[in-house]
Amino acid sequence: MPRSIRNHAVLLSCAALAGFLATGCSKEARPAATPEVAVVTLAPERAVLTTELPGRVSALLVAEVHPQVNGIIQKQVFTEGGLVKAGDLLYQIDPGPYQAALDTASAALARAEANLPAARKRAERFKDLVASNAVGHQDYEDAAAAHKQAEAEVLAGKAAVEAARINLRYTRITAPISGRAGKSAVTAGALATAYQGPAFTTIQQLDQVFVDSPQSSATLMAMRRNLETRRIKGGSSEQAKVKLLLEDGTPYPKPGVLKFSDATVDPSTGSQVLRMVFPNPGQVLLPGMYVRAIVEEGVAEQAILAPQQGVTRDPKGNAIAMVVDAAGKVQQRTLKVDRAVGAKWLVLEGLGAGDRLVLEGLQKIRPGMAVKVVPFTAASK
Repeated sequence: MPRSIRNHAVLLSCAALAGFLATGCSKEARPAATPEVAVVTLAPERAVLTTELPGRVSALLVAEVHPQVNGIIQKQVFTEGGLVKAGDLLYQIDPGPYQAALDTASAALARAEANLPAARKRAERFKDLVASNAVGHQDYEDAAAAHKQAEAEVLAGKAAVEAARINLRYTRITAPISGRAGKSAVTAGALATAYQGPAFTTIQQLDQVFVDSPQSSATLMAMRRNLETRRIKGGSSEQAKVKLLLEDGTPYPKPGVLKFSDATVDPSTGSQVLRMVFPNPGQVLLPGMYVRAIVEEGVAEQAILAPQQGVTRDPKGNAIAMVVDAAGKVQQRTLKVDRAVGAKWLVLEGLGAGDRLVLEGLQKIRPGMAVKVVPFTAASK
């Protein structure tokens, strides 16, 4: 190769190498872009703390109606599913035999009462005569015994009359409580047997109802501690306010109160029954209905609430969050959270007032990294 051509090729190679080095140096010298994150500054908030419990509705009072005497049912007076008042007639059993028994007992009492005055006078007369030895002691004792027997017959007659009167009254089967009557298990013409097993009908008082919720003893112990340590609206922990959601999620308009928890823990399940009372004027709540009770435990006046999108979990399941410190660098915090309050977590430990919690840009950052902070807004989603 001629020398002039070889020199020209060398110059071209040097120029290309110089250009490559200049380009590489310029790229290394260019600073990396600072990632941008959207943050929210935490501040203490007032939070109403609640617990949602599943439950079943049961009647405040339940009375099964049974006959107390034997007989043929003459008529059914009430309307199935209708309201009855305590003392209202439900069924009428044929009173004829019991009226006859009352008349017989009354006649026997009258006979005994008619014999009593003569026996009394005879005993009093013999008492005076025995003092003057006009009659013997045996005659006096016989007269006194006859008097006592006559008195006993009067007492027995009165008891028989009262028993017959009670049996006659029991032929009228009345409502023991006020409430809504269920379906009737018998009709007119059926034979009633005293204290028979199957109830004629069942009456349930529904102007107020119970909501029973079985819960683990650990859950109830934690709830009791919260009720005792936090300020409860409306009084003591035994009268905490309760709201209700119907099975389709509709809020029930009438609030109730927490009544009590069962004094016994079921050894097979480790649960107790928590009982609440709700007014039920329109009888919307019916026995057996599934509902969800929201128990108001108390109010945390200075709660730290962190939006849920800013809280994640590490491989061990611990709640963690990223915050930006005063120097503009990312810090990772391990949190202790209590429960969800709406779309936020109630934070017990790990975050405080003034912390800037990262809500967006979490995928681009790591602890110790400097970031550019912008306020989080709904438009930034």
